[in-house]
Formats: sequence, C-alpha cells, structure tokens
Amino acid sequence: MGIRSREFFELILPPADVFEDGPDLVIMLDMPGFEKDQIRTRLSDSALTVSARREKAERDGVSYSEQRPLRVNKRIPLPVKVETGDDEVKAKYENGVLTVKLPVRGAGRIVVE
Repeated sequence: MGIRSREFFELILPPADVFEDGPDLVIMLDMPGFEKDQIRTRLSDSALTVSARREKAERDGVSYSEQRPLRVNKRIPLPVKVETGDDEVKAKYENGVLTVKLPVRGAGRIVVE
C-alpha cells in the first residue's frame, strides 16, 4: 500500500471542525508535524483554503509504512458570510492545531439583563 496510503491521507486530511462561537466563525484543523512557517492560508468570500508542505524525514533503517501527509491542501466552504479585513481575522497554530477565527458579518452579542 505504501505511497498510495499517503496519497489517500493527503487527499482527505486534515480533519476540520467548523462552528460559531459568539460573533466568530471558528475553524480548527488538526495539522500535527507541520511547522508554523510551513502553513499558508487564503480567505475568500466563500472559502478558507489551507495548504502546507514539509520534507520527507530521512531515516537510516527500513521504512515499513509512511502514511503521514507531506502536503495538505484543504478548501473549507464557509457556511456564513464573514468579515475579511486583515485586522479582524485571527489565526493561531499551537500543539499541532490550526485555529482560525473569522468575525461573522453582521453578528454581534446581545446582553440579556
């Protein structure tokens, strides 16, 4: 299976959670093994695209299985309209998880008294 399993995982990964948290749309992607400077994001009106690439690890011994993806290219359709201004979009990569927070256009909090 070898290289075919890696190709399969590069096609379906990374898994993503998409949910609203107050006035923000939050997108969380599991991307362990990548460095922050290897990750690229692009935001349009209808989707967030996340891509990353890393080098294959050099090993001295025999490799029996290699499934961890060397590259990721995931397009996530946005279920709501979001603000796309640079100062309002926030992204953080920590412990192998990329978290992107996008303000939902026209959303706000209402304080209940």
